[in-house]
Amino acid sequence: RQYQYCEVCDEGNVRVVTLSRPEVRNALHNEASFELEGVWNEFMEREDLWVGIVTGKGNQAFCAGNDLKVQAAGKRGPGPKTGFGGLTFRYDVKKPMIAAVNGVAMGGGFELALACDLLIASENAVFALPEPRFGLIARAGGIHRLTRAIPQKQALGMILTGRRVSADEGKRLGFVNEV
Repeated sequence: RQYQYCEVCDEGNVRVVTLSRPEVRNALHNEASFELEGVWNEFMEREDLWVGIVTGKGNQAFCAGNDLKVQAAGKRGPGPKTGFGGLTFRYDVKKPMIAAVNGVAMGGGFELALACDLLIASENAVFALPEPRFGLIARAGGIHRLTRAIPQKQALGMILTGRRVSADEGKRLGFVNEV
């Protein structure tokens, strides 16, 4: 099947989903999240697929978060019930999920990575929840996932300031498994 906003490759028992909007640093909008919801629904239903991997096309960005140009144009309606990227509001996933983070993972992109069981980061990966800088809140699960993954004071420092964290610091803090 051909997808508009992602590439899907099943390799044996592993589904690799590549966010494919490199021209906007793989930022997602509702249309993309609905498409990804379908991709992940199929993954959850198929017994021959055991592990899911999500990554971003290119080496600049895993996912820059919400596509703000679409939002600014007033084209943002309700998203899928499964959340950003079709994944952030799924709390009953019974298969291992891996985020392979290459480059920037900001806002919803970081929340998408945090929704996975393992987070593997390239050396150039950068993580942040920049929403407070714009008077917003990271509402796709990042707040509660990050505070459960790393010490509370460190998490609050990131959540309240939007501070950027490198892959190496993310590993030291404990939300990155491997660099």
